[in-house]
Amino acid sequence: MRDRLLHHAIYRILYPVFDGTFISDSYSCRKSKGTHKGFFRLVEMARHVSRNYTGPCWALKLDIRKFFDSVDHQVLMELLRERIADERLLGLLEDIIFSFSAWIPGQARNDEGGSRHGEREGRYDRGDIGMPLGNLTSQLFANIYLDPLDKFVKHHLGVQHHLRYADDFIFLADNPDELMGYFVEVNQFLKAKLKLNLHPDKISLRKLVWGIDYVGYVALPHYNLPRRKTVNRILRQIAKLMESNNEDVLAKALPSYLGHLSHVRAYRVSRGLRDVYLLARLL
Repeated sequence: MRDRLLHHAIYRILYPVFDGTFISDSYSCRKSKGTHKGFFRLVEMARHVSRNYTGPCWALKLDIRKFFDSVDHQVLMELLRERIADERLLGLLEDIIFSFSAWIPGQARNDEGGSRHGEREGRYDRGDIGMPLGNLTSQLFANIYLDPLDKFVKHHLGVQHHLRYADDFIFLADNPDELMGYFVEVNQFLKAKLKLNLHPDKISLRKLVWGIDYVGYVALPHYNLPRRKTVNRILRQIAKLMESNNEDVLAKALPSYLGHLSHVRAYRVSRGLRDVYLLARLL
């Protein structure tokens, strides 16, 4: 609890110092931002690029490979020093950042020399990279760490249609060749300046008419849909709650699910969830 209070106090002091320097199209862990605003900003950009859905619109979506495990402590401290002059605060931040124990992959063994079945293979080791996912300060540090990327994209490359949510960022243009040019530049910048790598399995190049999947929703010309995986996960969770006959939990979960679906075209799914709930109450 003491550590949580400390992280919260640091966050309250640093957030207003750095938030005003971030680009407006960064939507993760910021006040008055979030997934919904990020998605509908994407919809707005897609409409503009496609000239109100009369022309082509392509989207390049990129993701950083193991971002939180790959944050370089020295690079992060240099970014913090650019706006913080208080040496005591910098010392405290350094203690927090360098105290993280990163997971080092390896072979876990038992006393007889064999692998221990069912256990993660590796060890924790204090090193020069990585940030914990759960800390409040880590959310702010993530935005600080990736802000140079945002500035590089906006100011150096001159990209007009770009937005980022955490380490998931997307570019829009009316032709794929322009987007692939951005891909080369961004890949080089991440490696050289931030010591990060793009995830090779999460590079997506799609046309708007095929559907652009981003932050839980899918953008299409003239309408938007919930992500199919999200709908399937909701249906599985509802089925589990019904099997357990836990009506109270189901009653609390349903408004959250319906709220998520209400932002896009999902009338049939929403009506089905309501029907399931009413049926569960009758039974």
